[in-house]
Amino acid sequence: MFRVPATIAAIFLIAFGGAMLTAVYALKATIGFGSIAIGPWTAWPLAQTEQADPYAKAHRARAGQLLLGDAEGLVFVASSDSAGSRLSGNCDYVVSGRTPPARFWTLHTTGTDEALLQVDQSFPAAYHSQNVLKTQKGEFSIGVSGQPKPGNWLATGETSRPFKLVLTLFDTPTAGSSRLIELQMPEILREECRDG
Repeated sequence: MFRVPATIAAIFLIAFGGAMLTAVYALKATIGFGSIAIGPWTAWPLAQTEQADPYAKAHRARAGQLLLGDAEGLVFVASSDSAGSRLSGNCDYVVSGRTPPARFWTLHTTGTDEALLQVDQSFPAAYHSQNVLKTQKGEFSIGVSGQPKPGNWLATGETSRPFKLVLTLFDTPTAGSSRLIELQMPEILREECRDG
């Protein structure tokens, strides 16, 4: 007597649960459509504008992040180095070159879940355009590692898991430009790796 309703209830439960899991996966997998890639760096120029697609709006609402407006800036994320290998906490990297024109920029690390990496408070967890050492040509070189490095050093902590680099350009003319693909972005070069 209860066999048919129990079967229907189980089917609805499986369908609803599967739909929820795929929706959560889709929101974690992408910020939305319309991304641009420049070397290892990826940006979503429309993700924070009124022209954003539904996936970008849902991702923004789920993450609870305050994103920059169209003319305020642009966020670039790198999860791999310039050779295409995934960034790993077991390896040392050098981020070098220069950023596109911007009034101010920041560089920090996050985990794959977009949460800031936990590092000792006495270690540098982020750099910005005002505290990074530069050459006379305006170029910089930042070592990214769990081990201390001379010069500009961005600590990744004791993690051996994959991580991301986040470069945010504030008040930049490139945010509203249609020629984003021609920008010159910093290189991410892998150095030595440790077993872990």
